[in-house]
Amino acid sequence: MLIATLLLLGATAQPEAIGGYAGGCLKNGMALPLSGPGYQVIRSKRLRYYGHPDLIDYLKGLASRTRMAGLPDLYIADLAMSRGGPFRSGHRSHQTGLDADIWFRMANQPIQRWEQDAPKEWALIDEPSYRVLPGRFGPQQLTLLRLAAQPAEVTRIFINPALKAEVCKRSPDEPWVGKLRPWVGHFSHFHVRLRCPAGSPDCQPQAPIPPGNGCGAELASWLKDKPQLPRVSVTYRNLPPLPRRCEG
Repeated sequence: MLIATLLLLGATAQPEAIGGYAGGCLKNGMALPLSGPGYQVIRSKRLRYYGHPDLIDYLKGLASRTRMAGLPDLYIADLAMSRGGPFRSGHRSHQTGLDADIWFRMANQPIQRWEQDAPKEWALIDEPSYRVLPGRFGPQQLTLLRLAAQPAEVTRIFINPALKAEVCKRSPDEPWVGKLRPWVGHFSHFHVRLRCPAGSPDCQPQAPIPPGNGCGAELASWLKDKPQLPRVSVTYRNLPPLPRRCEG
């Protein structure tokens, strides 16, 4: 009886990503410690520092690799809420504990204690012109992207189209470059997305990325159109219903 109970508890505690990245939830996720070797969580009062264990392990491993590469400590922003699900503002995704925002600003541009809850974003580009600001996208930022994109569990990294173009100029033949997907905003951070983990049968994977490095016509169309996000925080309404397993 005791063994059966323990097995039941173990099954109940199985971490799961359920549903889609923009319409799902997180079961039995875990919190990323607010600081650790090579990183610091920012905007912690938002309580958006939870994730599937695969994501937590990935972030800790990335911080270790960047530290070994000689980079300053990372600033890690939004992951997911404790049970996943939609945020009231800021993101449509980040719902299954498999997404994380990492700032290009690092500890060599320190965030002071007084600005911890609302740190100033360190923009790398001028949004209206899509012009990369001088001295903002250097070897450290390129190394950070390379180390973030290389692991097999990473399916996509969303990045501003102008910054994708910079990577295409400097490292077009690297196999990880195709994982960098142009998207609106993202002028001061990038967004990592992991694949559906083992043990999450109800996780809905995203379609595979197209073959190639993504530095051709697709990127050119983004740069031509110059799409931008509103300057104010976006509040989402009429979100799609969540999977039934996310209820309660």
